[in-house]
Amino acid sequence: MVQEHIPFQLQDHLAALAARLHALLSPYATITIDDKSSHYFSRCEAFFAVEAYLGASPCAANARRLRADLAEGADRMALAVDDHEAVADDFRGATMWWRKTKALPSANVITWSPRNAERRSYRLTFHRRHRALVENAYLPHVLAEGRAVTVRNRQRRLFTNNPSADWSAYDDARVWSHVKLEHPSTFATLAMDPVRKQEIIDDLDMFRDGKEYYASVGKAWKRGYLLFGPPGTGKSTMIAAMANFLDYDVYDLELTAVKSNTELRRLFIETTGKSIIVIEDIDCSIDLTGKRKKKKKDKKKKKMTPPWARDDDEEKKVTLSGLLNFIDGLWSACGGERIIIFTTNHKEKLDPALIRRGRMDMHIEMSYCCFESFKVLAKNYLGVEQHELFGEIRRLLEEADMSPADVAENLMPRSKTKDVDACLERLVKALHEAKEAALSKAAAAAAAAGKKKADEEIKDDSDKDPKDMKERFC
Repeated sequence: MVQEHIPFQLQDHLAALAARLHALLSPYATITIDDKSSHYFSRCEAFFAVEAYLGASPCAANARRLRADLAEGADRMALAVDDHEAVADDFRGATMWWRKTKALPSANVITWSPRNAERRSYRLTFHRRHRALVENAYLPHVLAEGRAVTVRNRQRRLFTNNPSADWSAYDDARVWSHVKLEHPSTFATLAMDPVRKQEIIDDLDMFRDGKEYYASVGKAWKRGYLLFGPPGTGKSTMIAAMANFLDYDVYDLELTAVKSNTELRRLFIETTGKSIIVIEDIDCSIDLTGKRKKKKKDKKKKKMTPPWARDDDEEKKVTLSGLLNFIDGLWSACGGERIIIFTTNHKEKLDPALIRRGRMDMHIEMSYCCFESFKVLAKNYLGVEQHELFGEIRRLLEEADMSPADVAENLMPRSKTKDVDACLERLVKALHEAKEAALSKAAAAAAAAGKKKADEEIKDDSDKDPKDMKERFC
């Protein structure tokens, strides 16, 4: 009845007077944290941080009404204070009162989703004398603890980029699609030289705890890794082990689905912190060679062509310059705690500017299986650490090249009863065959080289003057 018979200007005026009167008489102050941020169609991170903090803090034990929810990508339920419920939190001797409110939309408001039109907020009430404590210590504490709780409750995710035709200007979720990341690889099960493995672990530890250090040296909080080596040497397994060690999400970027440098920047902006951005087989994704040089006649032809008749297909593709800006330009500083990983089978094919230090900070060679790597695989697959065939296997691994994937396949038991002797004998046989194949290949290559040299000598002799040939034979 009040809304129908009293003008809304007078309603606002009366509400303002009531608030001023309450401020004069009450010694308490209030801070409101709304679930809608200043950005349209986006949610407020502070609201969810407060919700996670209150759900996990001891003060939630005094609440009579709680709400359980399984967030997208989470592996367990999270509790939150229900609507119109109040709890009290003690911080450094000061009492903080939290109350969650919900405001329903007006009857004359048209919306596609009534749930989205509801406005929820947390109201923090405290004594005025604690205002400095709240601003300088309590609110940062709530934000940090809420983010930590969110990280503990979430499930790691594996993202892939959608085609730009499926993107929406109002929904950032359409840029990336994701599934749960459940890869079991860890550094303990990774077949690699132990010394090199420990170097990588120490480097990751330094990066994870290096926020202040990166800020002090004036660098964006990111790090690049180049994984290179023959197929089957464990590059993808290394990425999964990194994600499990750091508890980071993985963004698998498919460059062939990106049409321009602008789309590439949009994809980077929509990634979150605590993530690993992966571009596998970077040498096969796009042409990163020859972009710096353009033929003069093409430049001249383009200048002579009117702007409306030019073919701008090249400008709509991802270029080496755009990729360099993606990993080491101004856009790379938008956000922090990101790792960028390139994988390739042919390091020599990549542009030197792409893999220089500062862009790809650490180059990790994933080589053929050595004896130390074999021992890790034997323990993982067969549960053995010593065997009489280990000596022969060590000698064969030094003489023949075999990838860890091939070694693991030969160690894989063929029945439920693990016959260790049969598996190791099968590996010995495979190593002998690989050694013989390598020797045959080397002999064939040597014969081909000798034949080529002989053909070149015959060709040189045929090009000489017959008189010189006669004198030579005489």
